[in-house]
Amino acid sequence: MTPSMTQGLPVISFITTHIEVVGLIFLTLFVAFILLQQRRSPQSTVAWILFLIMLPYVAAPLFLGLGFRKQGNRYEPVLFTTKEEPPTPVHALDATFQHFMMPPALEAQRLTLLDTPQLAFQAALDTIDSAEHSIDVLFYIIANDGTAKHFVQALTDKARKGVHVRLLMDRLGTLRGPHEALKALKAAGGEVLFFSPILQLPGTGHLNLRNHRKMIIADNARAFSGGMNVADHYMTHTPKPGHWVDLAFTLEGLSVQSFCDVFRSDWEVASGTPTPQVVTPAPKTGGNATVQLVPSGPDIAEDPLHDGLIRAIHLAESRIWIATPYFVPTEALANALRIASRRGVDVRIIVPQKSNQRIADFARGGFLRDVQEAGAEIHFFKPSMIHAKAALIDDVGIVGTANFDVRSMLLNFEVMLFLYDAPSVTTLTEWFLERQGDCHNVVRNVTLIRRLAEGVFRIGAPVL
Repeated sequence: MTPSMTQGLPVISFITTHIEVVGLIFLTLFVAFILLQQRRSPQSTVAWILFLIMLPYVAAPLFLGLGFRKQGNRYEPVLFTTKEEPPTPVHALDATFQHFMMPPALEAQRLTLLDTPQLAFQAALDTIDSAEHSIDVLFYIIANDGTAKHFVQALTDKARKGVHVRLLMDRLGTLRGPHEALKALKAAGGEVLFFSPILQLPGTGHLNLRNHRKMIIADNARAFSGGMNVADHYMTHTPKPGHWVDLAFTLEGLSVQSFCDVFRSDWEVASGTPTPQVVTPAPKTGGNATVQLVPSGPDIAEDPLHDGLIRAIHLAESRIWIATPYFVPTEALANALRIASRRGVDVRIIVPQKSNQRIADFARGGFLRDVQEAGAEIHFFKPSMIHAKAALIDDVGIVGTANFDVRSMLLNFEVMLFLYDAPSVTTLTEWFLERQGDCHNVVRNVTLIRRLAEGVFRIGAPVL
């Protein structure tokens, strides 16, 4: 190598390093600009900014792949089928959600809450069996086990009889699905799609945005939904000791239209093709339930579920009872609960003594102690994992798919059903009291080191 070439190497090295540093700075500023434009919880923004500062080479690419909340070009807003003149709101929350352009609450619906794995599994099969024309199914997880194979076989049998069957599953949730059973369903004429594939082209979706919704719709007239996925430990004919505790429900009436609208939107995203709008037929018999479906996710403008819950908590006068497997709320929700507890509202939170997510259990510690110190009761469910997502806020009941955590409130695709009638709320109240009987309310003291570690996890909860 000649002296002139040797002298030129430092210059080239300096230029290369300079370009890399400038490029990194611009990439970091670009990501920070996008980050600050999005409506996020404060801890989410702080977590990403700290990540960018400490590990920019890692954080920037991860943010571009995982950090987006709303992506309008990919997830168009759900178009709800509603009347030109919506009914008079039945409750202050109903009015709030209607201002967010959510479907209104409807009276005279037929609702059945399902609180055991046997009841839920039989209701799911009955919903499938009742279909004469169409079955639309959406789940986060359809496992590779006996329950799921039985479930998919029921769909296959209907497809062979000429019923139009569409099955949609989240790709990450159903990584290990019953592949042979799904092949048989497709061979029988059923349509099978996965939502948000793991590998996808830039701009077509984000790995971080998962479809956590769960529903079965028969003939656009009857719906099954709730917190349960299709797997042995959620629903089955023969539950084992330690079976997960969960809640599901069946619904009949014109309110099923909202489920049809949500499914149609998700199917269009997965298939990439427009889907004809359907109309829920008028039911032959009425019920005594008054319900309202409130979805959340990237395909819903703003955050009606999250913001509606905050308003409900601030308006609460008598009680706020929550059951959730994972309690990692946004700061706004956590503050609302603390304020309600200070105001003397009866705040009770049921969580599993030990969930299936160790990181979530670790992250929840600080939140639970904070709300307990404000006066809330924390109940740890002892017998098994409690997976139900439910709440009672004064005279309103809530049940569905969303956990009381940042991911469900601000990232995932979810659906929650709000109950406004006294019989449904009473049934849900009895369920809460029965579950509370299997809980202890001892929140253990922790060391300073654990508190500091929990604080780090609290900041990083939105990223985790």
